[in-house]
Amino acid sequence: MTSSRTVLVAGAGIGGLTASLALAAKGFRIIVVEKAERLEEAGAGLQLSPNASRILIGLGLHSRLSARALIPDAVSIMSVRHGGEICRLPLGDAAAMDGAPYWVMHRADLQASLLEQVRADPNIDLRLGTAFGDATTGNDGVTIGLRAGPARIEETAWALIGADGVWSALRGQLFPQARPQFSGLIAWRGTVDAAQLPAELRAPRVKLWMGPDAHLVVYPMSGGQQINVVAIVPGSASGPGWNEPGDGEQIARQFAAAGWPEPARAMIGAIGGWRKWALFTIPSLPAWHGGAMALLGDAAHAMLPFAAQGAGMAIEDAAVLAQCLGESADAGAALARYTHLRRERVARVQRLAQRNGQIYHLKGAAAAARDLVIRMMGPQRMLKRQDWIYSWRS
Repeated sequence: MTSSRTVLVAGAGIGGLTASLALAAKGFRIIVVEKAERLEEAGAGLQLSPNASRILIGLGLHSRLSARALIPDAVSIMSVRHGGEICRLPLGDAAAMDGAPYWVMHRADLQASLLEQVRADPNIDLRLGTAFGDATTGNDGVTIGLRAGPARIEETAWALIGADGVWSALRGQLFPQARPQFSGLIAWRGTVDAAQLPAELRAPRVKLWMGPDAHLVVYPMSGGQQINVVAIVPGSASGPGWNEPGDGEQIARQFAAAGWPEPARAMIGAIGGWRKWALFTIPSLPAWHGGAMALLGDAAHAMLPFAAQGAGMAIEDAAVLAQCLGESADAGAALARYTHLRRERVARVQRLAQRNGQIYHLKGAAAAARDLVIRMMGPQRMLKRQDWIYSWRS
C-alpha cells in the first residue's frame, strides 16, 4: 500500500469499522488495527436513530442490519412517581419523516454486520491482535509504530485515525492532559429471553422508567427474541475496566428499597447475569486532531448514554471524516475541517445527555413537575424536540 492513499484506523469498534467502510468508499486503502485477537461485543443492546441508520444504509448495510434489527413502535416514558406511562412517542412516525428507520439491536449484531462488510472489501486490511503504539509525522506522512505479539511493526500512512475508545492511546499522545472522568454513575446491563416474560413485558417498544436517583431502560433486540435491560444508578469505579460482573441481588434490593413499581422490578428480577459499566466521559478537547492524526467516537467525546447517541455520534463522525479526507489533498487541513464540522454538534448532544440524566433522576416535587410538563407537552411536541438529532445528514 502506498502511503499517499493509505489511512490507518486504530480500533475496530463501531466507529472504527464504520470509518473504514466510509473511507474505502472514497477510494482510500485502509489498514485497521485492533489489539484484541477476536472481536467480541458484550451482551448489550443499542439504539440507532435515523441520523445513524441512514449512514449505515448508505454504506450498503441495509440487508445485513434489517435482518438483525427491530423497529420499535414507540418510546414509552414511565415515571416511578406516577406509577406508569406518562407519554408515548411514536417512533414509526419519526422514521417515516426522516426517511430512515429507528433500529434497536444487539451491539454484537451491529459489529458483526460491520465486520462482514469490512472483510468483503478488498481495500481494507483488518489486523487483529495488533496494537497501536506511537506515531510521528514526517514528510512522507505519519509513521505508526504497531505491536503484534512480541514484534514491532512500522507503517506509513497519509492519515491516522484513533477510534480506540475512551481509554484512547492516540488521545494520550495528542492530548495527554485529557483523561477520562468518572461520572459517578454505573450502568448495569443484562438480557433475558423474551419467551420467559409475560406479554405485557415484551411489547415492541423502548421503555424509559424515571425514578429517584436512578432510571431503567428496557427494549427488545435480536429480532425481538431478547430483551435488553439497562439500570443506571450511582456507584463507584474500581478502575478503568468497563465490563465487570454484577450481583443481581444487590441491584434488586436497590430498586425494591426505592419503591419502584412491580413491572420495573420484574424486569430487574428476570435478569440471570448482570454486567456493570462504570460510565466515563471525556472533557471537551481544544481540537480532535493534530496534524495528520485525528480522534473519532469515544476517543474524542465519550458521553453519557442518556440521549442514546453514543454509537450514533461515532457513525456520524465516520461519515464526516471520510467526506473531508476525500475532498482534500492535505490531510491536516481535512482533519481540521472535520473537527470544525463536528465539535459543536457533538457538544450539544453531550449537554443533552447530561441534562437528560439529571431530569430522569429527579425526586419529590421536582419529579412531579417533570411528569406534569411531559404530559402537557404530549408525544408530538416531545418528539419534535428530537428533530435536530434525527434529521441530520452529512
